[in-house]
Amino acid sequence: MPAPIPDLKVDEVLPPQINPIAAKLAASADPTDRATARILAKYLDELLRLPGTNVRIGLDPILALLPGVGDTVASGAGVIILIEALRSGVSIPVFLHMTLNMGINFLVGLIPGAGAVASVFFKSNSRNLHLLTTWQEGQKDKVHYSTLRFYAGLLILAALIISFIIIGWAFYAWLFVTAIDAVMHALGLR
Repeated sequence: MPAPIPDLKVDEVLPPQINPIAAKLAASADPTDRATARILAKYLDELLRLPGTNVRIGLDPILALLPGVGDTVASGAGVIILIEALRSGVSIPVFLHMTLNMGINFLVGLIPGAGAVASVFFKSNSRNLHLLTTWQEGQKDKVHYSTLRFYAGLLILAALIISFIIIGWAFYAWLFVTAIDAVMHALGLR
């Protein structure tokens, strides 16, 4: 016999239904209960060792060989590590650092061929797992400084890119003016 339906009042707010298994895993201090991020990072980044080398690859670079679709699937699996980080209560800057790792991996992975090779070496899921486990082990200052270095590096990279763009435009402007001057001189207009 099914459970009786409770009487509901207008505008009554019902308590959320909590999955008891998820609640048990979230409250557990046993590291094997929180192994989802570890398993995903291993399978996505370090599943196989290339023969004759110390280079390890996972499903992420293999899936990256399918432009667009493969990267979406691999990034979708990597999002689970981000969800685990949110459940662990990482700070917003650390979470943004992890999200940028995933974004960089996804965007570079969209480049056919080169994206798969870059994914072998960048290993965003392993990076995120390292940030998460360091945070969970109580070494929040270490993660904080790592994140500050990451953002400082990102800022320096952006400054370099902007500088190269400005220098490139200045070079093309100089080249254009020089070419116009040479044409005017050749036509006798100068």
